[in-house]
Amino acid sequence: MDLFILRHGEAGKRLSSATGDRSRPLTSTGKAEVLEEARALKRIGIKFNVIVTSPLKRAYETANIVANIYKKNNILKIWNELAPEGSVTDVYQKISQFGPESSILVVGHEPQLTEITKGIIHKDKTASCNIVLKKAGLVRINISKSNPSPKGELRWLLTPRIFKAIIKSSP
Repeated sequence: MDLFILRHGEAGKRLSSATGDRSRPLTSTGKAEVLEEARALKRIGIKFNVIVTSPLKRAYETANIVANIYKKNNILKIWNELAPEGSVTDVYQKISQFGPESSILVVGHEPQLTEITKGIIHKDKTASCNIVLKKAGLVRINISKSNPSPKGELRWLLTPRIFKAIIKSSP
């Protein structure tokens, strides 16, 4: 199984109320950055069976941009477990329901996405494992074992700057 983890793109200023923060949209820069990245992923042949997203507006907008580039809005699903207060264990359970040939894109927020990544790729839960997932950053993990919780190998950690370099060097 290929698991791709994408942090939402750049969003507007953080709002003081929790309900206002849930509806914070992507900025025009954030939208453009995600659009470029989605086009680059499609151009290099990455495919998704499903795109799952946090219900928060900025993550949903990010996931929707990717789905539109792939012309696959029917594979876009909202997982409440990917909201900032969601449970990493619940996300693992949902990921484990997919088969070994699946390719899943998960769109969400920090610090939860880093926790998910560390939990899958790191064997020793007590050891330090520093991963920084920038806004619109992407992780690719090859899942080798999915039950009871996913385990796998980190294949990529791409920052938006690396994506831009890939886009510029592509024909």
